[in-house]
Amino acid sequence: MTKHPTQLTSAEIACIWTNYMQDSMSKCVLSYFLQTVEDEDIRPLIQLAYDISCAHIEKLTTLFQQEQIPLPTGFTDEDVNVNAPRLYTDAFILQYLAHMARVGMLGYSGFTSMGARKDLKTYFIKGLRETSDLFDQTTDLLLEKGLYIRAPYIPYPTKTDFVDSHKYLSGFSLLGKQRPLNTIEISHLYMNSVTNHIGSKLSLSFAQISPHKEVQNWMLRGRDISRKHMRVFTRILLDSDIESPISSDVAITDATTPPFSDKLVMFHMAMLSATGTGNYATAASASQRSDLIINYERLSLEVALYAKDGA
Repeated sequence: MTKHPTQLTSAEIACIWTNYMQDSMSKCVLSYFLQTVEDEDIRPLIQLAYDISCAHIEKLTTLFQQEQIPLPTGFTDEDVNVNAPRLYTDAFILQYLAHMARVGMLGYSGFTSMGARKDLKTYFIKGLRETSDLFDQTTDLLLEKGLYIRAPYIPYPTKTDFVDSHKYLSGFSLLGKQRPLNTIEISHLYMNSVTNHIGSKLSLSFAQISPHKEVQNWMLRGRDISRKHMRVFTRILLDSDIESPISSDVAITDATTPPFSDKLVMFHMAMLSATGTGNYATAASASQRSDLIINYERLSLEVALYAKDGA
């Protein structure tokens, strides 16, 4: 069979552009972590993530050049000060690695589904394997150090049951209690609580280091939104007598010297906001109680408006 050169589709261009921007950002953040981490058990995982980002940037640069597409204006050494004082604790760095590996798995699975050209699909699938392996190793170390934030435990089911009433879908009750959350709903409430916990710490740290008042205010607003959303999810869990486990470890120091440029931290928060909106959409589609769906939809709108104001 004769093979003909295939031009990249719009979806494929979007994927490699997004991938390049995210990996160039990650390279900067990870280079700073390598300089400031103190726990030698964590250092190899930071190095692994750094090496993955560097390899991706090299591969994507070659691809852009081959396709004669201008290279995106990503992030460089000018966007990071690796000699800045330590801003994050080792515990938070490890949790951040696990979180970003999770974001990477979601990203590469999406890229893979939109890729048609064989070389791109091969690259995206490799990226999915790499981020999955990084996630596996970081969660293992979190468990080993007692830092992993586990999902809530519930009693095992004792019998098979079926939905026999439309009331199962209702999240509002004037006369009685709402039905208990099912495990799918619990899992999304837990995961969105965890991601907002990390987001609140990051936004606070970015506000702390930015020299510009507008950026500080936007970051503090992001922290407040994350905290508010955590309270919403925690309250829903508590109403079903389920605890929402959140790490109490100190995440940031009192350092104010900026390790990252405003350009980088603004992009980082915009990326996490987009990921959060996607998480809420997934949670809404998987949840069956109407009050949960409404909450996810209104909170998604709040995140979208926040991201728009930061654009």
